[in-house]
Amino acid sequence: RASIWWRWTEPRAAASLRRLLSTKAIPPPKLFDYATVTSHIHVSDAISAVEAAFGALARGKVDVPFPMHIGIDETASAGPGDCHIKGGYVSGESTWTVKLACVSFYKNVADGLPPGGGIFVVMNAKNGAPLAVIQENRFLTDVRTGAAGGISVKYLTKPTDKTVGFIGTGAIAKSMARATAAVRPGFTGFAYGADAEMAQSFCDEMRAELGCEFTAVGSAEELCASAKVVFTQTPGSATVLERSMLQPGSTVIASGSDQPTKQELPVDLLANCKYVCDLVGQVSKVGELRSALAAGAMTEADVYAELGQVVNGDKPGREGDEIIVCDLTGTGAQDAAIGQVAWEKLSKL
Repeated sequence: RASIWWRWTEPRAAASLRRLLSTKAIPPPKLFDYATVTSHIHVSDAISAVEAAFGALARGKVDVPFPMHIGIDETASAGPGDCHIKGGYVSGESTWTVKLACVSFYKNVADGLPPGGGIFVVMNAKNGAPLAVIQENRFLTDVRTGAAGGISVKYLTKPTDKTVGFIGTGAIAKSMARATAAVRPGFTGFAYGADAEMAQSFCDEMRAELGCEFTAVGSAEELCASAKVVFTQTPGSATVLERSMLQPGSTVIASGSDQPTKQELPVDLLANCKYVCDLVGQVSKVGELRSALAAGAMTEADVYAELGQVVNGDKPGREGDEIIVCDLTGTGAQDAAIGQVAWEKLSKL
């Protein structure tokens, strides 16, 4: 009987062994350095992909886990700094992405380094193989954040709103300005920041790059009096403007709050506006909505819409002279979208 059993199983065991030995190895991912990424990827490349991702997110067609945060406390050998891990998969796409972004490593400045870094890992959605490791040092994060800002301008402002202000004049502000130029060319820009020299440098750079007039102003109040569209992108926990500063029909696009310790906008503004956000479940924990919930001034039912609902036409955007706030905390859907865009462009090099 044993002989019969062996004669029956031997060919099958041998076949299984041959299949195992002949299994192809997953090829290593392609590596793309920072210089390659920044010279080939632009905000204008990302807008349509991120817009589609927002629409898919609102339809429940994106798998987006809640962001992971790692705090690096200051010791003799580390920090201070923060690490944010986000990712997602847009149903039907050929890739999915996980992003690791390190920020607020402010001691780097003394060593002549930027205050953080980061990578995107782009994966093959068909077989789970890593396609690319992209050293982007937050560049792609800024690009996809800027794309969200441009989409907000497209859907939440009037076509005649061509005065645009920027409170905070760092890398994200530049990305917002570039995206705005893509959807609203020929706008007039205003900028205000705690560092007046930095604000002027921002204006000079954006004027030369975008061909738009930019003026540095001396206060947030002056900026709001000059601009119907106001971007805020600051890293602190203090509010940067007041409701009374805004003109009727203003749109405020806030992207600075992405942790429970941050807040850019006052609660009375949030509670008395048409409030739009990227993802309710996220802004309630780390966005501007968090502070309004904590103060008892709003509930999640007071959220007018997620941006994707407006993109899909489920809710109207700008309807009149109402004040609109768009709260952008950054979603894994955006990371998945820009990861796909980056892979499609860089893999052809």
